[in-house]
Amino acid sequence: MLTVDLAGTRWGNRVAAAGQVALLVALWGFYLLCRHLFEGSERVAREHADQVWSLERTLRLPSEARLQGWVLHSDALVRVVNAIYQYVHFPVMFGTLALLYVRRRDVYRWFRNVLILTTGLALVGHIGYPLAPPRLEPGFGIVDTGLEFGQSTYDGKPGTGFTNQLAAMPSMHVAWAALIAIAVVMCLHTRWRWLAPLYAVAILLVVVVTGNHYWLDGIVGLAFLAISMLVSRPPRTADLPA
Repeated sequence: MLTVDLAGTRWGNRVAAAGQVALLVALWGFYLLCRHLFEGSERVAREHADQVWSLERTLRLPSEARLQGWVLHSDALVRVVNAIYQYVHFPVMFGTLALLYVRRRDVYRWFRNVLILTTGLALVGHIGYPLAPPRLEPGFGIVDTGLEFGQSTYDGKPGTGFTNQLAAMPSMHVAWAALIAIAVVMCLHTRWRWLAPLYAVAILLVVVVTGNHYWLDGIVGLAFLAISMLVSRPPRTADLPA
């Protein structure tokens, strides 16, 4: 009987895990489909780019072009930054989801809900405010580092293919990185956990240096994350920092 019960429990756990994977995959597919179907006009996206660029200069935010210029002095550094943009974002998110599901199911549920809500808000932003990234605006003095070094994740021009290249606002790279950093701070006890926010900072610098986002894209992404965290409070059992 004990063997049967254990087998049943294991089977139930596998079904539950498969259900979570199916849910997240379905929602991600819906997100990508909506971004593709409601891509928006390239003309409007470029007008919005001018608005964002002008607002950033009014707010005296640092120049994305100047930051990128510093990095362009080193081909090796540019390749590293491109690789981080291309290969780190999704594996780290998937790894975090898996670890939380296995080790901290209570935090996983909160993390999943915040992730879904933040991404949903981002979808509204992508559809309602199509925005051409700085790499597509030659007048801003920013190059497409992925294209220049043969590491681009995007094929063809905007409006071609399945990827929506006019969905720069907000940056999900930054919002997701910040959520991961918060989860690390919540779950770990070591003082080293306070280094986790540096991951979000690094991702913000990466998306700007590669020409894929403006500063404001990251700021709005963090604002959407904050809203989602207000709606979905962390579990009481989580090890919140003092």
